[in-house]
Amino acid sequence: MKPTIKTLISLSLASAAGSLIAAPDPGERISFVSCPIVRDTVSVPCWLSDYDGDTYYLTIQSDVSATVQPPLLGHQVLVEGVVTDEPAICGGIVMEDVHLTAMPELDANCNTMLPVDERYVIDFNPRPPGPSAGRLAFDPAPGTPRVEPPPPEGPQTFDIYFDFDKGISFRHPRFLQQIFTTAGKLKPSRMTVTGVRGAHLLSNGTLLQEAQNTGRRRAEEVAGLLQDAGIEVNTDIKWIDARAEADGIDDWQSRRVTVTLTP
Repeated sequence: MKPTIKTLISLSLASAAGSLIAAPDPGERISFVSCPIVRDTVSVPCWLSDYDGDTYYLTIQSDVSATVQPPLLGHQVLVEGVVTDEPAICGGIVMEDVHLTAMPELDANCNTMLPVDERYVIDFNPRPPGPSAGRLAFDPAPGTPRVEPPPPEGPQTFDIYFDFDKGISFRHPRFLQQIFTTAGKLKPSRMTVTGVRGAHLLSNGTLLQEAQNTGRRRAEEVAGLLQDAGIEVNTDIKWIDARAEADGIDDWQSRRVTVTLTP
């Protein structure tokens, strides 16, 4: 029996509806690897990325003092975040608890730059010209009271987190300084540095594994920097480079070095 026009139309509509993928609900955690997109605005460029038919807002173009560092053109970006119901920014769905990593491999397809669109205006108060207005990027703002913490007691443990497959970067000195300062007050007899090779489970089920020996490389790098800074104590350097597990929930925390100072 030959199908009628009405039947064909119904089948086409059903097929189209079945092919649509609903956008993630607010509160849903997602992670994906995609090309970043930079969109210019009348105030400051913003970064976006497309995934599964939706566009996500990542961050603005900023300096090293920002909590979230922007990605890089020419590289795909690993995006980790939680979807929110906040109003769109730069035309993209807003996420919270965002973590971005520019993947190390070059990708010539990741070169999209969009012109200024007057519909998108981002509140942005740039700092004065010069190197952070004469202060370190991570120093408290002028007028912020300094509160001295009590002297440390007992073993002190610190976690340093890393971008995927990468070692120390320009955003890590403040964490190393914290360890160095604590060591000066605690006067430890031993320092243990443990590097961990991480993994990441993407929303599409793909498991990303960091390169072998990443844990060892990170541990040796951090230990060397702390020793060169003047922490001269017995140091145990350890690493975990076995195949890592991941569940897609805060997988960025698996990419780390743990430093323990023991009195």
